[in-house]
Amino acid sequence: MFWRMTGLSAASPVDTILDKENFTLEELLDEDEIIQECKALNTRLINFLRDKSQVEQLLRYIVENVPEDSEKKRSFKFPFIACEIFTCEIDIILRTLVEDVELMDLLFSFVKPDHPHSTLLAGYFSKVVICLMLRKTAPLMNYVQEHPDIVVQLVDLIGITSIMEVLMRLIGADETIYSNFADTLQWLESTDVLEMIVDKFSSSDSPEVHANAAEILSAVTRCAPPALAAKICSPSFVGRLFRHALEESRSKSVLVHSLSVCISLLDPKRLASASYQAFKSNLSHGTLVTASPETVDGMLESLGALLKLLDITSSENVLPTTYGCLRPPLGKHRLKIVEFISVLLTIGSEIAEKELISQSAIKHCIDLFFQYPYNNFLHHHVENIIVSCLEVKRNQLIDHVLNDCGLVGKVLAAEKKSSLSVDSNGPTLPSEGKEPPRIGNMGHITRIANKLIQLTNSSSMIQNHLQENSEWSEWQTGVLVRRNEVENVYHWACGRPTSLHDRGRDSDDDDYRDRDYDVAALANNLSQAFRYGIYSNDDIEEAQGSHERDDEVCSICVNIFIILLQYS
Repeated sequence: MFWRMTGLSAASPVDTILDKENFTLEELLDEDEIIQECKALNTRLINFLRDKSQVEQLLRYIVENVPEDSEKKRSFKFPFIACEIFTCEIDIILRTLVEDVELMDLLFSFVKPDHPHSTLLAGYFSKVVICLMLRKTAPLMNYVQEHPDIVVQLVDLIGITSIMEVLMRLIGADETIYSNFADTLQWLESTDVLEMIVDKFSSSDSPEVHANAAEILSAVTRCAPPALAAKICSPSFVGRLFRHALEESRSKSVLVHSLSVCISLLDPKRLASASYQAFKSNLSHGTLVTASPETVDGMLESLGALLKLLDITSSENVLPTTYGCLRPPLGKHRLKIVEFISVLLTIGSEIAEKELISQSAIKHCIDLFFQYPYNNFLHHHVENIIVSCLEVKRNQLIDHVLNDCGLVGKVLAAEKKSSLSVDSNGPTLPSEGKEPPRIGNMGHITRIANKLIQLTNSSSMIQNHLQENSEWSEWQTGVLVRRNEVENVYHWACGRPTSLHDRGRDSDDDDYRDRDYDVAALANNLSQAFRYGIYSNDDIEEAQGSHERDDEVCSICVNIFIILLQYS
């Protein structure tokens, strides 16, 4: 936007409309520059829009559905522009809205049960309410507290993602908007909003409702007012969650999303990694929920019922794939159960570990790892389970994985027959008439084998177990060592600088200062690039004459890389 100077610029089209004796709000909304003029704080325009009748009409564009045969401007443009005017955050317009009960009633009439709920208008409603939460927190929350049915109505519309976002911010799980409003926090703690949300798992069959309910509850576990945080991690609340999840009449969507909430309770940072900055900022006003031993015990009470769902023998579903067919497919619910077991093992609870051992949960997960050789999500979680068991330094858990689960034997068996078995009774079958493909979990098997070897330095039990197995020793020296050499990317010469030594840390822990770059090779590559004019727009004669500068370019490049390596 450019500054307008009197006498040097044409009059704004908005001012032209305002100069008329009789003009309408629709004429202004139809003008393309109206939002720009609002942001520029056009005094005449704002004085017109601040009037109650104009604010009311703007709200009607946002909350009232129109017939399908209405003009496109009325159906699409005017609601959009009206929403943008409110979200320009012009204080005097927002004040007109929040200080008038009739206008607030009109705004929140959108969430009434008998009102049609267009997804498009729900998005505009959401933006306006969130804007009021941020800019007019006190008057908005006073209105909501005086009308408690609004919370119930919002929960009933939780399947609409825009409404879910309003509800999430309303309960303080997404923004630091209540840090200076203790009364609001106390009111939130006295409501039954969490119970109403968790009950949506039972009262609705919509996957969208289940997903949005889980999203809100997971957000509360990451950061919420203290009382809400204590409520959601209580054994009674967890028991309520599992009761809904394990109802036979409910869809598997309920189980999947309920377990997502439990996983977030056990490891709040797990689901917040994608939005770490927001997660970090939320810590300033909320409580990072951690599951208490009582909460874990409440989850373990339902472990047996969850493990029954891992059983694949009773399912008759068939899923054709490019490599064959699955009888049955693993399914999201079984994958989520395996992830839940994986997270249970990371919290360091001996009670949880003993329960997982006694109910053969770990053994069942490892069996699934080999029965579904092309499910990479499953392989990732089971590898985490195995590594957690081996690194925990509790002999009972290590012995269970090595002996009861037969991990080493299963690794060697998979290595012997690295193609999908034709006569297998397992759930993964190859296509008829085609050569069986190579199993897809070989990379994870290699990582597990390398982890076993690495842990022999710190665990005598693992060391003795591997040394007593002559077949393992033969496979390690004859196959695994060679495979590691071939798959070591730092030894590859693919047109990139090679590393003169292999580092023993994972790629996630790369430290560029540890690399021994071949500086001469790098400089030579750059000199070749300059020679052929790759980094220059010089003409052909200059490019051809660059041969005389090769030594100088090489020297400069060497110095540059030495400096970079010193400060990297």
